[in-house]
Amino acid sequence: MLLQKGMSYVAWDKNQFSTEYSDKSLEKLVSIGVEYISICPTHYQESYNSTEIKRTDKTPSEKSLIHVIKKAKTLGLEILLKPHIDLIDKFDGTYWRADICFAAEEDWKNWFKCYKRMLLAYASLCEKYDVELFCIGTELSATTAKNEYWLDVITEIRKIYSGKLVYAANWDNYQNVQFWDRLDYIGIDAYFPLTYTPMPSIENIKKGWEKWKYEIKLWQVKVNKQIIFTEIGYPSSSHAPHAPWQNATSGNADTLIQAKCYEAFFDVIWKEPWLAGVYWWKWDTNTFAGGNNNRQFTPQNKPAQRIIEANYKNYKKESTYACTSRN
Repeated sequence: MLLQKGMSYVAWDKNQFSTEYSDKSLEKLVSIGVEYISICPTHYQESYNSTEIKRTDKTPSEKSLIHVIKKAKTLGLEILLKPHIDLIDKFDGTYWRADICFAAEEDWKNWFKCYKRMLLAYASLCEKYDVELFCIGTELSATTAKNEYWLDVITEIRKIYSGKLVYAANWDNYQNVQFWDRLDYIGIDAYFPLTYTPMPSIENIKKGWEKWKYEIKLWQVKVNKQIIFTEIGYPSSSHAPHAPWQNATSGNADTLIQAKCYEAFFDVIWKEPWLAGVYWWKWDTNTFAGGNNNRQFTPQNKPAQRIIEANYKNYKKESTYACTSRN
C-alpha cells in the first residue's frame, strides 16, 4: 500500500457532506496532492459517565456520508472512516472523550454495548461502499483498560468488514493499548508537545520531534506494525509548538508558526519507514475556510497548505511492512 497522504475531512451538520460546496472542497483537496481522507462523523454522550451514545443535529446523516464517500471515490480518493465521540457536558473543559469511564461494571457493559452498536452500523456501511480503512475508536484512553470489551468489538467488526482496522490512540496513551495485535495498523493522534521556546525557529521544533521519533521508533520495533498518524495538526497560534491540541480562543492568528510546525514534521518524520500515513486536522467543507486571519487548525488558504502540497506531490513511498493481522 502507498503512503497515506491524508487529510481529516469534517462536518458538524447532518447535511453538510452532501452539499455542492463540499464536493468542491474535496476537489480542492485532490488538487493539492491529498490521496486519502479521514471522514469523521461525531456522536455524543451527555457526560464522561453517561452510557447512552446518540446522534444529534451535528452528526452527519447516513445519506450525507454515502454522498461524500461516493464523491471521494469518483475523485480517486481512498477513505478512512473515523467515528468520534464528544461530550455534551464537558464541565467547563475539565473532561473530554479520553475521560469516559465508569465505576460500575454494569455501566461499562452498557456503554460498550451502545458503542459497539454504533460501530457495527458504520462497519456495515464501510463494507457496502468499499471504504478501505475503518477506525474503531478515537482517543478513548480510559476505556482501553477494558481490553476484553475491545476484543469483542474487534471480533464482531471483523465478521462484517473486510477492510483494514486501526485505533486512534491519543499521543500520551498509545503504549498502553493492549489490542494492537488484533488490528492492521497502529494509530496515533500525534499532538506531541515539541518546544516551549518562545517564538521558536524551525530548528527548535525539529529538535523537539527528535525525542518523540526516538521513543516511537524503539516501541514500534517491539510491536512490528506500521503506524498511521490518524490525526496531527496545529492551530495558527503561538501555543501550537507546545500545546498543539488546544484550540485557539484568543490572540492574533499566527499562520507562520503553524507553517513551521508542518515543515518540521515533513523534515523529521515524513520519511520514516515505520510511518504508513498521516491525516492532517482538519479540512473544512467550505473551500474559503481558513486564511491568514484564522486562528484555528485548518491549513486551508494558509502557508501550511502550500507545504502540504509540496510534500505530497513530490514524494512517493511504498509501505515496507505487511499489515495482515486478522486474529
